[in-house]
Amino acid sequence: MSPQPSGQCSPIIVPSAVWRYGQRASGSLVCPPMTTPPYQQPGYAPGYSDKSKVVAGILGILLGTFGAGRFYTGHTKIAVLQLVVSIVTCGVGALWGVIDGILILVNGGTDAQGRTLRD
Repeated sequence: MSPQPSGQCSPIIVPSAVWRYGQRASGSLVCPPMTTPPYQQPGYAPGYSDKSKVVAGILGILLGTFGAGRFYTGHTKIAVLQLVVSIVTCGVGALWGVIDGILILVNGGTDAQGRTLRD
């Protein structure tokens, strides 16, 4: 099924016994959700994150071995990678966390939703 232009959808008949979004559907036509860019999805809040760059930077410097700064900002994959690299290199990979923490303090950074960390 290819994406439809705005304002159009491929109808799907919903049986009357199905509940959708907390309301009982009455056998009506329903449009399936379309793929939208993150900035148009519900829950996306442009602007600043609720996370602090100072906290993220200090966690990165002090606990960078464990990926704590990246876990704090929601970048779970990078945090796990920092932890694995630190374990595999017998602690030498902790330097990555220290440098990462300093860069976050100096340049700022973003959280997992792409919002700028607040000061």
